[in-house]
Amino acid sequence: MSAGAQVNSPQMAATDPDQAYVRIAGVTKKFGDFVAVDNVSLDIRRGEIFCLLGGSGSGKTTLLRMLAGFETPTAGTILIDGADMSTTPPYERPVNMMFQSYALFPHMTVEKNVAFGLEQEGVSSADAKRQVAEILDIVKMTGFGARKPHQLSGGQRQRVALARALVKRPKLLLLDEPLAALDKKLREHTQFELLSIQQRLGVTFIVVTHDQEEAMTLGTRLGVMNQGRIVQVGSPSDIYESPANRFVADFIGSVNMFEGQVHRGGSDGVRIDCAELRGTVHADRTVACAEGATVWTAIRPEKITISRHSPVAGAPAENMVRGTVREIAYMGDMSIYLVQIESGKMVRVTLPNIMRGGERPIAREEGVWLSWHGSSPVVLTE
Repeated sequence: MSAGAQVNSPQMAATDPDQAYVRIAGVTKKFGDFVAVDNVSLDIRRGEIFCLLGGSGSGKTTLLRMLAGFETPTAGTILIDGADMSTTPPYERPVNMMFQSYALFPHMTVEKNVAFGLEQEGVSSADAKRQVAEILDIVKMTGFGARKPHQLSGGQRQRVALARALVKRPKLLLLDEPLAALDKKLREHTQFELLSIQQRLGVTFIVVTHDQEEAMTLGTRLGVMNQGRIVQVGSPSDIYESPANRFVADFIGSVNMFEGQVHRGGSDGVRIDCAELRGTVHADRTVACAEGATVWTAIRPEKITISRHSPVAGAPAENMVRGTVREIAYMGDMSIYLVQIESGKMVRVTLPNIMRGGERPIAREEGVWLSWHGSSPVVLTE
């Protein structure tokens, strides 16, 4: 796919970081009666890595294909660097796309694969060779130019595909599940390589992924999609620590969710009567809802403390519950505890394994107390 325009320098990109470099305004895409993308509006800044995160069928890949020009919006507009892309064919857009399959030409060498787009645009042999050498150096593939794709590892093929997508310095690079074919360890390593390359070149990246960890690592900001809509946009910490609703809280990471009714609110937060906990949850964060309203409290597993003894003397206090450990999973860096509380609900707790070779402080079928700080619960109204 062509990408004739040159990318702005990182220095230029830094002059106005809040500029809407890509603007998606009221975009809808229908396939017959099925609405794949439903009235999406989104601004993406110059020089950022923006991750579209969602499950299968959420609309993220369809949105990416409309940005690339492979699909035409049923309604709405897409602007890139201020230019309306409505009537611009894919090969004339200042965009390149890296596919999940990498789509390398098997009969061509690495150098020929990377140089293909330059040659199609009539770049001289000398200039093409220089540009290919520069981009192969950036992706750490110098010395592999004479090899063919079948002679490369999965990670090396991924770098060649990235080099081919970047060699013409597009204004915008679209990446569709770029690391899905790599094993876990290589995927983690490549995530940081992608960050380094993007920062060096200053290209705006839009990454589609279903992998939450990948999105949290790569993304300057995330857009979480569900049923064709973007349900929340924010930094990784915003999305994780302050989810907008139950879907986002449950989709991103692990979470314990408890339904309850607002008992009372005040300047020190809100108190919720929770039948599942047979007690009261006190959340420091205030929430706009009437007394008696049904809400849900979301508590991340790593924010729960597990102990053999009650954290307070006497009667049970707020933000605590008694239970029995049913399962323990040792994960190396941490252990996962599944604790069944007195109502029968399972609560997930994670603890870091700080002491090397230390005995597990708590065993299966042992009675425990769970507690958490008032800053931990997130109160959700939908």
